[in-house]
Amino acid sequence: MSVISKKLYGLDHLRALAILLVFLYHYRGFHHPAWIDQFTDFGWTGVDLFFVLSGFLIAGQLFGQLKTSGTLLLKQFFIKRFFRIIPPYLVVVALYFCFPFFREREALAPLWKFLTFTHNFGLDVIHKGTFSHAWSLCIEEQFYLTLPFILLLLYKSRSAPRVLFFLLLLLVLLLRWISWDTWIAPLNSNETGFWLLWYKYIYYPTYTRLDGLLIGVGLAWVVHYAPRGAAIISKNGNLFFLAGLPFLTAAWFICRDQASFAASIWGFLLVAVGFGCWVAAAAAPSSFLYKKGWFITEQLARLSFTIYLSHKGVIHMTQTLLERTGIATTSNLALLIAVFNCIAVGLLFRYLVENPCLQLRNRILKQRGVKAALQPVPAVTSAHTDPGSSR
Repeated sequence: MSVISKKLYGLDHLRALAILLVFLYHYRGFHHPAWIDQFTDFGWTGVDLFFVLSGFLIAGQLFGQLKTSGTLLLKQFFIKRFFRIIPPYLVVVALYFCFPFFREREALAPLWKFLTFTHNFGLDVIHKGTFSHAWSLCIEEQFYLTLPFILLLLYKSRSAPRVLFFLLLLLVLLLRWISWDTWIAPLNSNETGFWLLWYKYIYYPTYTRLDGLLIGVGLAWVVHYAPRGAAIISKNGNLFFLAGLPFLTAAWFICRDQASFAASIWGFLLVAVGFGCWVAAAAAPSSFLYKKGWFITEQLARLSFTIYLSHKGVIHMTQTLLERTGIATTSNLALLIAVFNCIAVGLLFRYLVENPCLQLRNRILKQRGVKAALQPVPAVTSAHTDPGSSR
């Protein structure tokens, strides 16, 4: 029995959880209720959950094409990725650069870094932290651009993908270790500039943050090319969910001091493995995550990409306007208003930007004669609106 179904409610639940974690964690950077600090210090892992989801969905789509046709429809793949991601992203970039009121911080990195998706390299989050959350999109775009070609090179070899997977994981750990020894270990955590360097050399670079994407790709490979492993996942979804808890619990304890050696080297991997177990559970028919969809999580999942892109600017504008009305920006009411506004902006993006662009994409694919472009890849793209929505 295949792990994947035409409709994966579980992935919607996880994507909704991911955007909720990210939103609440970033809300700490604004005026907020006291309870936010007590319950959201692990919210940074929402981005890692998005990474695992992206690796699983995008690699699964490509593996599905390789299995059915022996090749990849690269033109289709890149056209779909472009129209799903680039238009809303460019709209948000334009808002940041053309309307200073939208900026949640004092300064932006150069425009070319956003346009080339290299913003995550050398990111000065302390002095140029406006729209800093674009770093994760940069990593995913770099991933989208390279993964199809890597899979084509490895397609005819059965052992190479598994060997490469473990080698890349080891390389990521090694590069984090080298980065730690080179730039972080010589500093005291109380020194000026410590956090700037930690974020710049440990947290943001692509080569130190591939754990989640690699775990997602590895899981997709098991689903498509390891029948025994896929059957085990399919029949034991709830056990895989439970198996993720020890990894996430260990990560939570280790990462209480997020910039410690143990957290910097092992924390991201533990989080990725834990969420990998949850993604496996969400795709397994035997799991409680799989069985029932919820309207709220389905809608949050569909809006997660544009909410992720715009939420800091929307929160900033909301609180600025609330200050003029006398409503305390540290209140729960202000939080609810910010949530409402972020969802409203996400809906605006859906109907004014995303839907028209997806319609244009479909017309272009039809005109170019890419017949398979409008057909969902079995077992993957029907899990949600489009795999590119992961963030």
